[in-house]
Amino acid sequence: MKKLALILSLVASCSVWAQGDIEAGKAKSQTCVACHAADGNSQLTIYPKIAGQHAKYIEKQLKEFKLGMTSNGKQGRYDPVMSGMALPLSEEDMADLAAYYASMPISDNATPENVVEQGKVLYSAGDSERGITACIACHGPRGNGTELSGFPKVSGQHADYIKLQLEKFRAGDRNNDMNAMMRDIAKKLTDEDIDILSKYMGGLH
Repeated sequence: MKKLALILSLVASCSVWAQGDIEAGKAKSQTCVACHAADGNSQLTIYPKIAGQHAKYIEKQLKEFKLGMTSNGKQGRYDPVMSGMALPLSEEDMADLAAYYASMPISDNATPENVVEQGKVLYSAGDSERGITACIACHGPRGNGTELSGFPKVSGQHADYIKLQLEKFRAGDRNNDMNAMMRDIAKKLTDEDIDILSKYMGGLH
């Protein structure tokens, strides 16, 4: 038992050391400020709030943006702006940036009253007749996702950004989702579904 406890302690210690450095990430975040703001709560609603997002998820996206650039869009996730920004980043840079933004609190957002009823049904129960899986299954009742599973936090996010991503998944323009899960769901969503869900998720707390 003592040996097992020692091994587990060493593993935990290594995992802590493998995490990024928050202060280093803060220093490196100056190039991110124009789109994501100093605290990660972007004021431009087409850019995501990355404050409070899971570090593992941020790091994954940065790596895939870089891969999108180095593979000419054939792999990873390509975006003309973000792929270019991610290209010069080392793995340490990505881990530091992810640690910094994950440590920042996300700003509040609200759900418009006119989408609460329909949004709650779609988010919590999906639509079995159309084969739409409930969002709550992966993103949780409060939209916080899970760090270990790699599902992102969607609560508090800009509705415009969520809408844009759902449309990209539906069209297949974004294809870095795990096992094509988001693409399979999004292709069954109507424009109205996407509009309702994008507005509803922002106010989950």
